[in-house]
Amino acid sequence: MAKRVHRAGRRRANALRARDARPLLDRILDTPNLAHVVPRLQPELLHRVIQRCGLEDCWELVALATPDQLARVIDLDLWQADRPGADEQFDAARFGVWLDVLMESGPTVAADKLSQMDVNLVSAAFAQHARVFDRAAVSPPASLDGERGEHATAGTPDDGLSSEVGGYVLVARRADAWDAIVTVLVSLDAEHHDYFHRLMRACRSLSNSGFELDGLHDLLSDEEQVMFDLAFDRERRRETQGYVTPAQAHAFLQIARQLPLGQETLPPGNPVARAYFRSIESVDAADPNSGSRRLPAASDAPPASEDSADEVAAVIDVLLEAGILPPQPRALLDGPQGHAPRLARIHAHIQNAAGDPAAYSMRSQELAYLANTIVAGCSIQARPFTAQEASDAAVAICNLGLENWPRHWPPDNLVSVFQVGWTVLHDDVAMDTAERLISILTHLRSDDREIQIGLDALRIELSRHWRAGAPWRARDAMDVIAILDMPTWATLLGLIDECPVIHAGMEASRGSPTRSVSASAFEFISQTSQIASVRDFMQSLPETLRG
Repeated sequence: MAKRVHRAGRRRANALRARDARPLLDRILDTPNLAHVVPRLQPELLHRVIQRCGLEDCWELVALATPDQLARVIDLDLWQADRPGADEQFDAARFGVWLDVLMESGPTVAADKLSQMDVNLVSAAFAQHARVFDRAAVSPPASLDGERGEHATAGTPDDGLSSEVGGYVLVARRADAWDAIVTVLVSLDAEHHDYFHRLMRACRSLSNSGFELDGLHDLLSDEEQVMFDLAFDRERRRETQGYVTPAQAHAFLQIARQLPLGQETLPPGNPVARAYFRSIESVDAADPNSGSRRLPAASDAPPASEDSADEVAAVIDVLLEAGILPPQPRALLDGPQGHAPRLARIHAHIQNAAGDPAAYSMRSQELAYLANTIVAGCSIQARPFTAQEASDAAVAICNLGLENWPRHWPPDNLVSVFQVGWTVLHDDVAMDTAERLISILTHLRSDDREIQIGLDALRIELSRHWRAGAPWRARDAMDVIAILDMPTWATLLGLIDECPVIHAGMEASRGSPTRSVSASAFEFISQTSQIASVRDFMQSLPETLRG
């Protein structure tokens, strides 16, 4: 009961969180012929709507999605990493939310959706919520005195929530989504009998207690092996769709920030990027219709009519207006406007490739790869990047790379250009700022004993991580700076980061009348002149901290 109350509370919290997004969802739901529109949306786009509006509120869109769309959205939604760059793990609780949402359309619809999904995925997900046994396995023979036998199967109904469906006994491993699981299994048994038994047999095989303590007990259990196989298959699918795994992204970014800019000849290309683009080329060669890496509409979507095409376009316009679908970077393709002067070099670079379709397509793929790598393997302000932030960061870093491209190196692809900019950010911003701060802290003294202890601890922690080349790992120790000057603290957190940025606090800490700034008020570093302003800020920092 407590967990059900908790789930109700979670739903109320999600409803409050999504309240501001509800007008957007209303506009989508008011689209004429919505049943023809939803199946034609890219799965990635549908996932962004779910993220913005909340899964529970999007149950009508989920009900209209095709099995192919749902499979792709689930690939995006059910696997989570606890931090950027970490391996993504299957989220059993999130699967329970999905079951609840599918049940909003009724058990028949939910069962029909599940029956068209990969039984290995569904069984692995169900196994996180319940153990499954044959009826006979949990009905031990009675002893002579009528009492239960002492060798009864572990995990029997006496241990907690349980139910019998279609000759199988389900014993709960967790209580959330339990009612939805039982109800949808009853419907599967009645309407998709073959799939039901395949699912239950798979769940039953995952419900054993593991290996005996012999030479095999160090092997993966059946459940662990299934989850490993699912994760591996998912990575292979996503690679063909242009995604980058967290491990690949982390390795690429780590290598990219160590480019020897003083070398006479251009170093060999990043091995992680080379392997990625080779795999993409092999996919394109095997599938001539693969085209770009953009996610297409579901393959089982109904044929589009002229009216539905107009309605899809209208939905796309709504999503563009809401910022869910990022606009195309027109500043890179059209004449200078908006922020284009600050990105003049990358603008010119893209413009020069516009006359060559093959070169232009390659530049687009490179930028997409870089943005995906930033999303998968990097953090900003100790949180993951949004898709738009990653795209903006990739463009800005490439512009910085072009500004700092060694004159004696021949022109090369945008991946190499990015590595130059990424190395400059690491060496001339994150590492340089950290080194200067360490020097300042060595001489900075406070009359407040607690503050002085915090400053000393920061100096020691920052020095340790600076020597390892990752000063941003001392982030938590920088809280003491916030006591002395809040804008300075926000600025230093932005500069000493995996992806250094210039926070609006830098101007506030240098005498600007505005002393309160938003955490999201920052800009990506795209020019060498911005790095010069960072050094000016650091020169004035001792006076600022002394008050």
